[in-house]
This record gives sequence, C-alpha cells and structure tokens, in this order.
Amino acid sequence: MVQRRLKGLEYISSPRPETGTSPKTLLHRRGTLSLYHYHAVADEVYRVPLLLIMATTNKAYLFDLAKGQSLIEFLLHRGHDVYVVDWNPPTQAERHLTIENYVLDFIPDCIRRVQADSGTDEVTLIGYCMAGILSSIYAALNPDGPLKNLVCFTPPVDWSQIPWHRNMTHPEHFDVDELVERLGIIPGQMIINGFDMLRPAGRVAGRLRLWDNMWDENYVRGYRMMTGWGNDTLPLAGDYYRQTVKELLWKNSLSNGTLRIGGQPVDLGRIKVPLLSVVAQHDTLVPPAAARPLLEKTASLDKEELVLPGGHVSLVAGPAAMKRMWPALDQWLGKRSV
Repeated sequence: MVQRRLKGLEYISSPRPETGTSPKTLLHRRGTLSLYHYHAVADEVYRVPLLLIMATTNKAYLFDLAKGQSLIEFLLHRGHDVYVVDWNPPTQAERHLTIENYVLDFIPDCIRRVQADSGTDEVTLIGYCMAGILSSIYAALNPDGPLKNLVCFTPPVDWSQIPWHRNMTHPEHFDVDELVERLGIIPGQMIINGFDMLRPAGRVAGRLRLWDNMWDENYVRGYRMMTGWGNDTLPLAGDYYRQTVKELLWKNSLSNGTLRIGGQPVDLGRIKVPLLSVVAQHDTLVPPAAARPLLEKTASLDKEELVLPGGHVSLVAGPAAMKRMWPALDQWLGKRSV
C-alpha cells in the first residue's frame, strides 16, 4: 500500500515515458504523411525492405514503444531494413482526402521512395488494421506491381462479421453526410468516445488494475505508454471517413467485390503475392471472422493466417506480442525477404 501511494504520487507528477526513440531519418514529409527510414543495426540486412503503415487513426510509435519493447527495434536486430509511414493530423485543407488519395497516391509514392532509397525494386508492405485494408486495396489494384510480400495485422475485410458498427453507425440513425459537412475533419476524441462506448467500464477497470499494480514500475510504464497511444488518436479527413462508412461499413463492398477505387474494381482475387494475415483470437474490434476473407479471397499460392491469443493492440505490442507474434513474423519474413 505504501509503495502504491508513493508510485501514485510519482505517476501524477511525472510525464509519461518517452516513446518512438529508435534512430530514424525523415525521408519525406507531405501534409498528413511522413515517411521514415530506421537506421540499420545488423551487420547483414535482408535484400527486401519492409514498409510498415499504421492505421490512419493512430500514430506509428505503437511499432516502437520503448527500447526492449519495440517491434521495429526487434526487426532491425533481426536484419530487416525498416521504413514506416506515420500519419499527421489532417488540416481543414485536407478534409477532402479519400481512399483514392491513400491507395493511388500516398502508398505508391512511399513505395517509390523506398525503392529509390534502398536500391531494391521489391518491397514488403505491412499494414495494421485499416492500413491493412489500404495495403490490400493497393495490392489488388497492382497485381504486377513491386510488392514482394503483403502482411496485414487485424484487417477488417468483412464488416458483416463486426457487430458493433451496426449500433454505432447504422444508417437509420447515423447521418454521416451531415456530420462530415458540419465538421470537415472528424475529431480524434469523437473516435475515442465511439470505441469507449463498446466497453463503457473499460477505462474504469483499467484504472483499477493500474492502482492494484501501482507498486510495479514495469506495469505502470507499460500502462502509460499504451493509454498514451490510445489517447493520441488522430482526427480523420471527413471525406475519407464518409467513404469508409458508406462503402466499407454499410455496403461491405470490399468483401462482396463491389468496391471501386478511382473507377477501377477492387478484386482481392487479383492479389498473388505471398500473404500473411495475423489476427487476434480475442479481438473485439476486428474479430477473426472479419479478417478471414482476405485469406479466402486472394489468389496467392503462398498464404497463411496466424491466429494468436490476445486483443487488437496486444497482438502487436506488449509482452505477449514479443513472445508470440514478433518471432513468428520474423520467421515468415526471413524466408521471403532474400
């Protein structure tokens, strides 16, 4: 009890732990987009570079929480050449960004820059959550393009398997057009509040667990990093949000094959590159059934679904991810990055 009280005072008075500290170079900055190249640490580096893309609602430091707890640090030490797309809050001037901007402009632009910087034609694309969807759309539209491999973490492909969105965004009571026209940019806090509604007691339960473990410095540090990342949720361009709701959530168009981007049909069956889909067994945001169609619909001969214990975030970061997902990802990539 004494230790908890002392640590509680320290918790209140000190800044949260520093995150995203692995050495990197900013290769390109353009509005809402930043492209980083992380400094190699291994003597021998795989030929095929990795381009990691974070979900558009979040900052990429989830991949690089802290020394010893960083997926990027782990991959660098395993000999991978790592590039990361990070997002900045869109301005009102960028409120008209759409899925087309991401998959026909931002992702191809970053791939070209990775190719030029690495001197290699082939690139492995790794996308988390909605970035996995954007990466899959890009791969489907470019079946003969520069991708060597495609890796998706918790990709929400089939929205009929995601029950929560029916309550939050049902067209009978959710006027997405009015919302977008009024705001232009969808605030990050609104997105946080929406997810909090899925687990109304989640924050209270988390704080109670924090108090119970306040004496444990490692637990407190991890809690602060993860809650800090969640609180750093980014706003979204209004037109991108509207298109996502109408096309992906309401029409389920990516799953049923009716999605068109830039006038082109998006057929997941055109994806031929080696594919790894990593899903969390206890994910309440993107249940495994929602991600499974990516594996079922693609034409890749070399494809694998990796189902691991954990939740939407703990799949990628934290002690469980370090023991389970990271080594499995490295093993899969190592065979396909030469």
